[in-house]
Amino acid sequence: MDAFQTHEVLNQAAPFENVNLFACDPALREALVREGAGWAEDSLAGLGATLGSAEVLDLARQANAAGPRLLGFDRSGRRIDEIEFHPAWHQLMTLLVKAGAHSAPWQDPRPGAQVARAAQYLLFGQVENGSQCPVTMTYASVPALRREPRLASWLPKILSNDYDPRSLPVTEKRGALVGMGMTEKQGGSDVRANTTRATRMPSGEAQARFGAAGEGACVIVGHKWFFSVPQADAHLILAQLEEEGSSGLSCFFVPRFLPDGSRNAIRVQRLKDKVGNRSNASSEVEFQDAVGWMVGTPGRGIPTILEMGGYTRLDCVLGSAGIMRAALCHALHHARGRAAFGRRLAEQPLMQNVLADLALESEAATAFALRLARCFDESQDPAQALLGRILTPAGKYWICKRGPMFGAEAMEVMGGNGYVEDGPLGRLYREFPVNSIWEGSGNVMCLDVLRALGKSLPEAHAALAAELEPAMAIDARFAAFAGALLDALPAMARDEGGARVLAERLVLTVQAALLLRHAPGHVADAFVASRIAREPGGAFGRLPAQVDCAAILARALQAPA
Repeated sequence: MDAFQTHEVLNQAAPFENVNLFACDPALREALVREGAGWAEDSLAGLGATLGSAEVLDLARQANAAGPRLLGFDRSGRRIDEIEFHPAWHQLMTLLVKAGAHSAPWQDPRPGAQVARAAQYLLFGQVENGSQCPVTMTYASVPALRREPRLASWLPKILSNDYDPRSLPVTEKRGALVGMGMTEKQGGSDVRANTTRATRMPSGEAQARFGAAGEGACVIVGHKWFFSVPQADAHLILAQLEEEGSSGLSCFFVPRFLPDGSRNAIRVQRLKDKVGNRSNASSEVEFQDAVGWMVGTPGRGIPTILEMGGYTRLDCVLGSAGIMRAALCHALHHARGRAAFGRRLAEQPLMQNVLADLALESEAATAFALRLARCFDESQDPAQALLGRILTPAGKYWICKRGPMFGAEAMEVMGGNGYVEDGPLGRLYREFPVNSIWEGSGNVMCLDVLRALGKSLPEAHAALAAELEPAMAIDARFAAFAGALLDALPAMARDEGGARVLAERLVLTVQAALLLRHAPGHVADAFVASRIAREPGGAFGRLPAQVDCAAILARALQAPA
């Protein structure tokens, strides 16, 4: 016997790994089919097996433990503004891009394409979240770029499923990514306060420098306080166009390399030292006579960006739902594999209550997220487009807002094992807040709900009623709650101070309607009893006594048949 061996290691749950993340999630599988993308089941099952492997899950750890590093200059003192990443980052990016997480609905816009991509994105959200940032921005940029003929040559590279991290002009690359840069020091969410300026480059100078590609070139001077993914091949930014007759911000496409092969004058000042999302590079930059090309109409940059914002906000909802699912799986797996006070944690009534409450929150987030994606699939239908316009900011507010509390509770289930960096719970917990902050904080989202309602309240009321009414006949408690919301909608839409209450109630009501219509009765009843029949709030683990916690947990994390 080893003289230094003092004890046997026991009563420790094995890591949650080598699990098919799609096969073990009935709520996701059912929502995929229900919302019109059942044709994607086989590919998602294969992706779920890959993403749930120990090797891929460990890539997330590596990419976050050794985050990006700014290389401002080469060894000879020449400015290069390069970002160096751990190899694990590039492996994760390769997986995302190869799967088409940035491009699939644009490459193959069949019915259900957005729902299939949403399910895919939710699976990736259970693994590593920093690498989702460049993918989201690239995905969101495509509709706007497709309307600009001068940028048509970029689209095949942006839509390519070949990840190419090399710093080269786009003509020499196999694939390209797009980032965004909106906020400045003095404005933050108030982008109208931006001071970055753009002036038209004289046509003769532009043609001499870039040939035909120089048409419409502008010179940009200014800064960005948050410039996401500085290693991207191009960025969309907002700037004031300085010319007679122009007012308001315009949107500009600013490539990293110019048509003549030279580097654009985008100077990375530093990388942000962020609370979470540490695998991903976010930066501060200055534009020192950088060159860009306008996207859209002069002075209409904010509407251009808001269209992109709809897609990025959808991904914030999906990302938060994915992190919730990951935190739940790790916590429930731990509770099933660890005993305390004479029995498994997962068999103890109070722990069952906590875990079942988390499982309800996760399933409702998944159901809502995929229903929201169907609004994007069916955006040619005015009612679906309007429903998406309301529920996107409402969902980004409420589901992202629930994340940090969810993450803290899941961490507490695992105790000290959840609080140390050996496992993923600390990283998942730190990831939650970014989805609330990025692309508009909670207040901005709630005000956006009011704006959407204010523009078309009768139509919005009708679209929401059509979504809720099928469930009103199923449960009297829900019928009363949903009816009260519909009755109060005109008044609530005018109450800026109560906008958070409105956004919360919108999401809870839609979630309850989805579960009542489509989830097992014990799941729907528990959600209604805990979120609709009484005012939600307080800690997780306050489910009423009649709730079948064991049945909810049996559904929450299933072994494949």
